Formats: sequence, C-alpha cells, structure tokens
Amino acid sequence: MMLQLTHIRLLVNNYKDCFFFYRDVLGFWIDWGDENSGYAELHTGDSLKLALFRKDFMAEAIPSAYLPSASDCHNKMALIFAVDNVDDVYEKLKERNVVIVTQPLDRPAWGLRTAHFRDPDGNLIEIFSNLGSVN
Repeated sequence: MMLQLTHIRLLVNNYKDCFFFYRDVLGFWIDWGDENSGYAELHTGDSLKLALFRKDFMAEAIPSAYLPSASDCHNKMALIFAVDNVDDVYEKLKERNVVIVTQPLDRPAWGLRTAHFRDPDGNLIEIFSNLGSVN
C-alpha cells in the first residue's frame, strides 16, 4: 500500500481570519474557496496543497469521543516555509501585527536562520533561509 500526501489541512476555529491571513498577509493564491466557504485550498507549489477547514465542520464528521483535548493539540505541528530573507519577511510580518514567537535567529547547528510566528488560530509557523555553508 502506497500513501501519497496531497494536503495539509489546518482545522481552524477562526476560518475567516485565517483565510485572510494566509491570502493577504502570507500572499498565498487561492485555488479553491473563499472567506465564506468554510474550506479553501491555497496554492503552495507543485504537488502539496495547504487547506483551511472550519474545525466545527470537521467535528461533524468525527465522533466527539475521538476528539483530542485542546491541551493535547497545542504545538503538535508546525508549518515550515523557505524564504529568501528571514529578516525581510519578519519585518513585513511585524508591520502587519502578526503574533511573533521568535525573532530571526541564526541556528548554526541546523545551518539555518529562522523566525517563528502564529496564524490567527494559533498554529505555529516557521520561516527559514539557509545560512550557506556550515563550517
């Protein structure tokens, strides 16, 4: 059996704010859906889609006995995006009053410069760029 990952779907409480955040602040094109549809697919490249889905819509399909508690879900995943310049993107996010988690920081052991922030639903997002050759 071969599984093919096609989507990363964020189940969000605040769908409309998340929709505008990913479209207007992060600049993703919308392949399907709008701010009122409750589901949207964002263009992220060739083969993987990032989707937003109203959490209450998903809950209708999953029996409540199988829903994790909020504390069980906190920071169990992060979206990671490569950028050309972490500092430039970080400054643009600050200007847009995005919730910042960490300022740009060189991480020589990783060979990366990173910064972290949250979307309107609290999902953790990392941006990174390569530091170049690690000596």
